[in-house]
Amino acid sequence: MKKYIVSTLVIAFIGFFNSSAKENVSDPNNSNTDNYRVLSAGCLAATAQTILDVNNVRTTILAGGDMWWDLDNAKYEIPQGSNRHSMFAGALWIGGMDEQGNLKVAAMTYRQDGNDFWPGPLNANPNSANYGTIDAATCAEYDKHYKISSSEVLEFVEWKACSIDPDCSVNDLWPDGYTIPTVINDWPAERSDETNHYLAPFEDLNDNTIYEPELGEYPAYDINQEKDCKNEDILFGDETLWWVFNDNGNIHTESGSESAIGLEIQAQAFGFQTNDEINNMTFYSYKILNRSNQTLNETYFGQWVDPDLGEYQDDYVGCDVGLGLGYCYNGDAE
Repeated sequence: MKKYIVSTLVIAFIGFFNSSAKENVSDPNNSNTDNYRVLSAGCLAATAQTILDVNNVRTTILAGGDMWWDLDNAKYEIPQGSNRHSMFAGALWIGGMDEQGNLKVAAMTYRQDGNDFWPGPLNANPNSANYGTIDAATCAEYDKHYKISSSEVLEFVEWKACSIDPDCSVNDLWPDGYTIPTVINDWPAERSDETNHYLAPFEDLNDNTIYEPELGEYPAYDINQEKDCKNEDILFGDETLWWVFNDNGNIHTESGSESAIGLEIQAQAFGFQTNDEINNMTFYSYKILNRSNQTLNETYFGQWVDPDLGEYQDDYVGCDVGLGLGYCYNGDAE
C-alpha cells in the first residue's frame, strides 16, 4: 500500500459500490470488546453529524467513516424538502494483507457491533515512539466537521487584498464591516506532533508550513484556478465538509479485525450549485495515509452503500466495470 492514496467518490441520487438491503439496526454505539485486545487510546465512537445541503441534495455526514444517516434514519434527501431518501447509509471499507500474510480490515456498516474508525489524526512523526498512535483527548478534539464554502474564502481573500491596497477602500466595499469567518481562523492546518506536515490543506503564501490567516493565508480552495486537482492537495466544491478520522483509536469491534491497519484518513464531502445534473450530486474525496511501519499488500478499498430506492426490499444493483460505476434500480413496480 502506498503511503498516500487519494480516492474520489461521486454519488448522484442512487448509491453504488458494495450494496445490501437494510438490516436490523440496533444500538449503534454498542462497543462489545469481548475477545479483542485492549488498546491504550480508548477513543470513543464519533458523535458529530453535519448537514451538507449546498444544492438539490440534503444529507447528513458523520465523523466516523459512515454517512447518509443519523444512526437511526435515512438522511440522503433529494430533492430537498421532498422527504424522499434514496440511501440509508454508507461507509468506507479498506482491507489488505500485512507483510506476515495477516488480513487487516477497517470497515463500518451500522455500528451494530461497534466501530472500526474514530475521529482525529494519527501521530505523523516517524521519529517519535508514538508514531501512528492517537490518544482519547485528540480523538475527542477532532470529533467534528469543518464546514466551509468557497464563497466565504474568496471574500476573505478579496477583503485581505483590499485592506493592504492603498487604492482600495474596505469601507466602500464592506460598508457594514467585515468579520473573518471563524472556520477560517480556526482551520485545522497544523499538527501537534512536532512535524512540519500540515493537516487540512491551506495556501501557504510564505512556504513556512505555518498557517497564518493574519497574513492572508486561507483554506486551500483553488480560487485562481491554477492547481492540478489530481496531484495537489486542495479543497473541492462550492460547499465542503473537511474532517479526519483513523482506524487506530480503539479495537475493531465492527469488522472483527484483530489489529488496526494504522490509517489516517482526511476526508471531504462536497457539492456544487449548478444548472445541470451536478446539482443533483454529492462528491467525496479521501486522502488515505498509512501511518504504520508495514506495507499493506493486495489492498482494496471502496464504499459500502445501502440504497433505499423507495421500498428497500426490491432494490437491485449492478456495475459497469469499464466505467468504474455501480448503480441501483427498482426490481419491481413498487
